Amino acid sequence: MTDLPAAKVDLKSILSKSARVDNSEGMSYLQSVPRRLVTLYLPLAIIVIILLFPFYWMALTSVKPDNQLLDMDTYNPFWVWHPTLKHFHKLLFESYYPRWLWNTMYVAIGATVLSIVASVLAAYAIVRLRYKGAHLVGGLIFLSYLVPPSILFIPLATVVFQYGLFDSPLALILTYPTILIPFSTWLLMGYFKTIPFELEECALIDGASRWQILTKIVLPLAVPGLISAFIFCFTLCWNEFIYALTFLQSAQNKTVPVAIVNEFVDGDVYRWGALMAGALAGSLPLVILYAFFVEHYVSAMTGAVKE
Repeated sequence: MTDLPAAKVDLKSILSKSARVDNSEGMSYLQSVPRRLVTLYLPLAIIVIILLFPFYWMALTSVKPDNQLLDMDTYNPFWVWHPTLKHFHKLLFESYYPRWLWNTMYVAIGATVLSIVASVLAAYAIVRLRYKGAHLVGGLIFLSYLVPPSILFIPLATVVFQYGLFDSPLALILTYPTILIPFSTWLLMGYFKTIPFELEECALIDGASRWQILTKIVLPLAVPGLISAFIFCFTLCWNEFIYALTFLQSAQNKTVPVAIVNEFVDGDVYRWGALMAGALAGSLPLVILYAFFVEHYVSAMTGAVKE
């Protein structure tokens, strides 16, 4: 008869050898410099150039003198030899741009805070309270995110006008959550599911209420998810165009995306220098926000997608 223990040992040794061979190969095809250049560095360089070129062109246009903006034959379109800050001076001191920037910040923060509070309560109720149809409710909330804003702004405009909020930043603060809450709720649902339920069970045994569990246990552990939802909501509010164009009319009440298009375009004449300067200055807050919290944003999105 065959010695079974010996056969098992031989089988284990064969499997371990094959595993070692597979692990030793790994990413060995990248050890060659030409292969790294072709398969890694070249694609990355192309992607970086494609992504950063619009920002380079925007920054370049914002410091070009007026005589170089349209004369592409005499001057190099990809470089400027005598940069000027005239467009930024006109933007900051000869227009309502500081007021537009304040309006955008005020609307973005107000709508984001309102949406995060509602999304936290909705996501926690769907994930943890375990009532009948909770998963169906979660799916329907996310499906509502797929409804195009271009369909909703017409009935919302009627509601805003009847409540006397037309041409007021408050109109945007109250209407933006209609497009922010669905996705934020879905995102936080996925992140709340990664928090062990045993922590809440222990707190319930010790006599903690649901509100105490939410504020003292769940929210501190869900900080990356909250940061991710905040960045998403803030970015969408900052760049939103349709609602701001519909609900705001006065020049001093407009937000940056709408104002720079309306105020620096005279018929068919585009003041490209001021347009690009306004777009560049308006994008800096978002760049700073992503630079500080990009790691939390990626980790929270990964947790949500896993669920």
